[in-house]
Amino acid sequence: MSSLAAGSYGIDISGTPAIPFGRLFRVELRKSVNTRAGRWLVGITVGAALLAETIFLIVAAAKNLDSAYGDFVAAAAFTSSFLLPIIGIMLVSSEWSQRTAMTTFTLEPHRMRIVWAKMLAGMSLTAFVIAFALMVGLVCNLLFAVIQGQSPDWTFGWSGFFGFLINQTFAMLGGFALACLFLNTPASIVVYVVYKYVVPTLLGIGSALMVWFSHFAPWIDFQAAQAELYDMPLTGSQWGHLIVSGFIWLVVPLGVGLWRIRHAEVK
Repeated sequence: MSSLAAGSYGIDISGTPAIPFGRLFRVELRKSVNTRAGRWLVGITVGAALLAETIFLIVAAAKNLDSAYGDFVAAAAFTSSFLLPIIGIMLVSSEWSQRTAMTTFTLEPHRMRIVWAKMLAGMSLTAFVIAFALMVGLVCNLLFAVIQGQSPDWTFGWSGFFGFLINQTFAMLGGFALACLFLNTPASIVVYVVYKYVVPTLLGIGSALMVWFSHFAPWIDFQAAQAELYDMPLTGSQWGHLIVSGFIWLVVPLGVGLWRIRHAEVK
């Protein structure tokens, strides 16, 4: 009787195996593209990269520009670097804005496993966009060579490739970190736009007006530090600028955001 009464208070699931992480990753990846907003965002990212490549091809051919493979890939990188952070933001904030976090964290109470699965899904989508940009850049470079009647210039270089790869990944992770911090889609997007475009402008103005600030700004200008990755190998000071500014703009928001997700009340 006592054992029956004790058992009536709940079900012992201590022996139930945890959900495999691979399944969590597949679910989060599917959730990122199986909604109307997710499909439109991924589609717009791919379409914008394709449009940028096409426009650059037409302009380069019309003006007989001296263009190489890296130039075509850079055209796609310009557009995708703005849209990839939105993908990272929506991976996290959609759970809270659409009130599905309660269901998600009920099925998987270990919240950090969900966060890591979302981050891996975001990096997978980033890899897809990067691969698409590289493929379309290859096709456009071949078309440009045919139009110009010359051999294709495949100048890109390992430093350019790794710079492109790291910058696109940082772009997605920057949006992901802000989404973890704010848990709100509009706020995360607005703050990211300010961080991406307004802050570097203000730092540039401050550096131009104040000599002492020009020595301080590189340590907090993450955008400028990332741009230097295209010219690897970096000097010691350049690595210092990247690490310090990255810690300020990427590691700190992500750390605080993870703490907030771990302790936030799910409604």
